[in-house]
Amino acid sequence: MIWLIVAILAYLFFALASLGDKIVLKKTPKPKLYAFYVSFLSFLVLLALPFVDLNYPIKDVFFWAFLDAIVYVWGLYIIFCALERYEVSRVIPTTGAVQPIFIFLIALIVWPSASLVLDQASLIAFFLLLLGGIMISAEKNYVVTRDSVGLSFFAAFLFSLDFIFQKFVFLKTDLISGFILIRLFVVFVSLFFLFDKEVRSGILKKEGKGETGIIFLLAQASGGLATVFQSWAIVLVPVGYLAIVNALRGVQYVFLFILTTLFSFYLPRYLKEKASKKILIQKIIAVIIIIIGLFILIKYGNYMSIDF
Repeated sequence: MIWLIVAILAYLFFALASLGDKIVLKKTPKPKLYAFYVSFLSFLVLLALPFVDLNYPIKDVFFWAFLDAIVYVWGLYIIFCALERYEVSRVIPTTGAVQPIFIFLIALIVWPSASLVLDQASLIAFFLLLLGGIMISAEKNYVVTRDSVGLSFFAAFLFSLDFIFQKFVFLKTDLISGFILIRLFVVFVSLFFLFDKEVRSGILKKEGKGETGIIFLLAQASGGLATVFQSWAIVLVPVGYLAIVNALRGVQYVFLFILTTLFSFYLPRYLKEKASKKILIQKIIAVIIIIIGLFILIKYGNYMSIDF
């Protein structure tokens, strides 16, 4: 089950990226500006072009790659809007809870035979990973409002489509060709933010330079590596396992919990988070649930390779 190791590596790097985002977002950057920076940095894939042979045998791979870029950039903007208006404790648990469900349902609609690859043990592991991810990301003041739920659901839906559209691309071409094509379209879509005066003026300001700028770049480098590993995992699994790959995001929260705890103790100048005894116990229980889910998936999951 190489895909599982690849997915876990993806969520380790996503955790490092989230840690950087936590530090940078304390400066409350504008959602459009932050979404632009995160998306535009995908231009770094151009550095790989001289060293790879691209393979695009089917024309409609461009169509799916372009659609994927649109929903990905749109999803980034919506999630940053939600994080600007509401606490992380409102947005992340809700988004994390519904996104695997969206992916599961959309995959069943698009590929009705996708359910054939999920045995009982895999389904149990899926729900344990999902439950653990919700528990570990929910904070003490976890309350929701209609607006926060609306933004969280919409962001989750867009990121779910991102998973599905990526699979469409990778079913039609190889990992490297598909990944580069998607990232190039992401750069193209990000340029539309430049029509916004606020984004243009934000780019010209000195904000985000110095130490904050370095942390941002390191976070985005980690995010870039995470995206590569996640795309690789999407390539490796059959469509029925897409929701499980996403539910493994609970592993990201485990890594993030460990990293934020270490930073709070040893580097409080950058990040200081206090957790009550009750919340600490809740997170430890969540970690145990996630570990049990991983164990069931590894030990009893009947991974089947089915081509669609």
